[in-house]
Amino acid sequence: MNETYLLTRPEHDDTTYYLSQWVKGTVEYAQRKGIKVIDLHRQRARKQEVESLLESQSPKLVVLNGHGDNDSVRGHNNELLITAGQNESLLASKIVYAISCSSAKSLGPKSVSAGAISYIGYDDDFIFLYDPAKFSRPLQDETAGFFLQPSRLFIESIIKGNAVSEARKKCENMLKDTLKSLLGGNRSDASIARYLWWDLKHFVSHGDADATI
Repeated sequence: MNETYLLTRPEHDDTTYYLSQWVKGTVEYAQRKGIKVIDLHRQRARKQEVESLLESQSPKLVVLNGHGDNDSVRGHNNELLITAGQNESLLASKIVYAISCSSAKSLGPKSVSAGAISYIGYDDDFIFLYDPAKFSRPLQDETAGFFLQPSRLFIESIIKGNAVSEARKKCENMLKDTLKSLLGGNRSDASIARYLWWDLKHFVSHGDADATI
């Protein structure tokens, strides 16, 4: 296998810090699979570097972590990285997963129209909860894990060679299993389940569902 995996890991607030730490494990996983990894951490998650590497390295898999809206995904310090109508053509020939709010609503289909193989993400807010007492140890935060472990499973499934549809099903099944477990618990578990159901409902994909890296 001679593929490249590019991911952005801004880390400038609580949300991006948690996303960055939880997705970090996919770097080592990809490397063990013989995949070249371009890890754009903190200040490297800037528009100029992202655009340059998307063009010069042609990664097959792109994972974008950060804040977003219907038309864009942002990087470190909320700098715009990919914006519909401006530079989505840089995602051509790539499988893209955006762990951000809302970008799959408009940026996703526009990216596919511009040549992206597949764009997976959320067509409304991506919500996750975390335990403030575990902030310095995010990977030990069980609450955050309910929301972020399925995302990591999706990425690792794609890296393993699963099709987008297979990886998506695994992610959805993990969310559903967690929901069933939580709904049998106490009131606070039910509150967590409500947001997990929200993420599941708004997890969508555009483009070729049979695509693999």
